[in-house]
Amino acid sequence: MAQSREHGLVEAFVTLADTLVDDYDVIELLELLVGKAAELFDVSAAGIMLATPTDELELVASTSERSNLVGIMQIDADEGPCIEAYRSGQVVSVGSVDELHARWPRFAEASASFGYASVHAIPLRLRNETLGSMNLYREHPGVLNEDDVVAAQALTDVATISILQQRVLEQATVARSQLQRALDSRVVIEQAKGVLAQTHAVDMDEAFRLLRSYARSHQLQLADTARQVVARTITI
Repeated sequence: MAQSREHGLVEAFVTLADTLVDDYDVIELLELLVGKAAELFDVSAAGIMLATPTDELELVASTSERSNLVGIMQIDADEGPCIEAYRSGQVVSVGSVDELHARWPRFAEASASFGYASVHAIPLRLRNETLGSMNLYREHPGVLNEDDVVAAQALTDVATISILQQRVLEQATVARSQLQRALDSRVVIEQAKGVLAQTHAVDMDEAFRLLRSYARSHQLQLADTARQVVARTITI
């Protein structure tokens, strides 16, 4: 049994790693993660919530409609183990209906109505940054054992690193794009200076002064003004 479990975890990590190509889809990765979690951890369903830039949680992946609805209800009630795991950055494991009711009455009612008797939440966290939480639902009582907690945290760590890596790549792409625009702007400004230097019989410094003065007085971007000068659509 232990060997089978270990084999399942290895397969899960390999499968997750195989999705991390240059253009991988984060949602597809998270759907894969919740599916593997439901297979490995003796749970009925799993779901993942991620935080928006305004610090609001949204359900982005789920293994069933039941867990999807429970997750949405938890967000609407603004209470529950999944929200607590996100806010605290700690694993939250609640093994009985009574404890659920004692800690989160509104969420407990929703959870019970869908047949769940225990809920467990693992934060998607890397050092001081928490992105969301993975939520595991059981139809029977009982907390996660220590091995399950360690394995589930390892899987969520892979997902967290992947999401953060994607953000870095996106930011790098934006930065490269901004740099390229800056370089392109510099080229067209130099071209415009050359045009003005020739048409006004002035040196390059004076040509730049004329270009900048026109852009400011007409509330235009310097690069846009330069493009119009080069295209001969304005006259300075």
